[in-house]
Amino acid sequence: MSRWRPGSHAPLGAHARDGGVDVAVASQRAKRIEFCVFSDDGQRELERLPLHAGEDGVFHGRLDGVGPGLVYGFRAHGRYQPESGYRFNPAKLLLDPYARAVVGDFQWRPEHHGWAASHPQGRQPDTRDNAAFALKARVIDAPAPLADGLVLRPAARPRRPLRDSVLYELNVRGFTMRLPGIPDALRGTFEGLAHPAAIAHLKSLGVTTLSLMPVMEWLDEAPLAERGLRNYWGYNTIAFFCPARRLCHRPDDAIGEFRRMVATLQREGFDVVLDVVLNHTAEGDKHGATISFRGLDNASWYRLVGDDRSRYENVSGCGNTLRLIHPRTTQFALDVLRWWVETMGVDGFRFDLGAALGRTRHGFDPSAPFFVALRQDPTLSQVHWIAEPWDAGFEGYQLGRFPGRFAEWNDRFRDAVRGYWLGADATADGHPRAPVPRSEFAKRFTASSDLFQHGQRRPQASINYVAAHDGRTLADVVAYAARHNHANGEHNRDGHAHEVCANFGVEGPTDDPALLARRRRVRRALLATTLLAQGTPMLLAGDEAGNSQAGNNNAYCQDNATGWIDWS
Repeated sequence: MSRWRPGSHAPLGAHARDGGVDVAVASQRAKRIEFCVFSDDGQRELERLPLHAGEDGVFHGRLDGVGPGLVYGFRAHGRYQPESGYRFNPAKLLLDPYARAVVGDFQWRPEHHGWAASHPQGRQPDTRDNAAFALKARVIDAPAPLADGLVLRPAARPRRPLRDSVLYELNVRGFTMRLPGIPDALRGTFEGLAHPAAIAHLKSLGVTTLSLMPVMEWLDEAPLAERGLRNYWGYNTIAFFCPARRLCHRPDDAIGEFRRMVATLQREGFDVVLDVVLNHTAEGDKHGATISFRGLDNASWYRLVGDDRSRYENVSGCGNTLRLIHPRTTQFALDVLRWWVETMGVDGFRFDLGAALGRTRHGFDPSAPFFVALRQDPTLSQVHWIAEPWDAGFEGYQLGRFPGRFAEWNDRFRDAVRGYWLGADATADGHPRAPVPRSEFAKRFTASSDLFQHGQRRPQASINYVAAHDGRTLADVVAYAARHNHANGEHNRDGHAHEVCANFGVEGPTDDPALLARRRRVRRALLATTLLAQGTPMLLAGDEAGNSQAGNNNAYCQDNATGWIDWS
């Protein structure tokens, strides 16, 4: 019997079972897909095995005599016609969208581009093989049971209701890099966040729910790499099932380390919510690399411009937008979320640029396919959903329009509360702002019923905050009137240009005791308002310690002392 034979159409991905590996990958438009087997280090391509074309656009196969540890990638054959949405190029090795472990360190090289740079507008494919430099996937074994008495919370178990929650938004790396008491080897890692020193600090605050900034494997954008910078925040996902190796103390045990962290935090009484980026991928715009999704089925995965399908709808502001109205892409998103709940143990999600997830052909729709599927899913319907209720596209601001049990980041609360307490000193990037009237302040203080009263939504639907990762820290809100983002390398043009803030007469640090006292009073008033208002309060990690980013209100690429919390 041949060791390579037809497999099963489900589940998607590559899974070890019964002395072999079953492989399935979906593509509506590919003519042929090859399963490419590599050496353990990912450097040598050993075999190319043609997957069997099955029903409903699923290509599948089974390789006997192998198991966990197998390193692989895909090559997809089909038309290369970007203006019609086709970008198949078998010279480009593709990462499995369902990869559970990633092999290799990605570097931006010309070989990763699917289009020939010498041809006008990329109308011809690039024929250079990129396999030597491409990311590959590794087949994993089923995650082992946790030791030391640790147990992940069952997926079906009810979570702490938001009405009893205080959210605490943190970056795993930035929170732990300089926190006193954490061993040097654990700084910047999941294991560091589960350390007793971190837990002691979290308990001292009284927060209940940790909202972790992105933790899925991500790439540094090419322009950042050219400037010698790194993507610190993580909003550039490429492998959605994989904990980011850069956040691991033991990268070879990324899944185990993440699960132990979650179980430890849950044992200590915390819920864990993940910031998930389902609005775009790291493949970028039409000039971007062919790494995974683009090469497998470009027109199914991404929203394309109608009159020129070589271009991508860019409501994410990051070059592309995932097409969540396509059944396979919706299935992928649900499979990703279910994996992080059922296997990794998390308690919910904050959806980055959530309006993009509800876009249909006619704009944002609260009954979009993804939202309907989410509400009907027996596992996912039990966890927290928090939306960032906007995106960067036309009519992208949808605060208050999300369905069901969604809670939403309420930036109207942020701006009204800041403007009220900053008073006549309030500015927006140095320009004076009119004071916020008491009526507006009162409306936001009482759960913004003008925004959230429909559909029997409760006050906890309003996530109230005065500072978040995207913008100034609380200390900088009362110390800087203008952006100071020069270190980002974008000529100080990036970041929120209309952020409500004030410096009370001195830009940045000061030794004036009266001015320092005034800034402290306003910070306390802002925090007190957030905690006392109706709704669900959210704090930004480090604000309790007066952490500053020296006026940088877009520290997405500051993986250094600017971005890390200064606990002193």
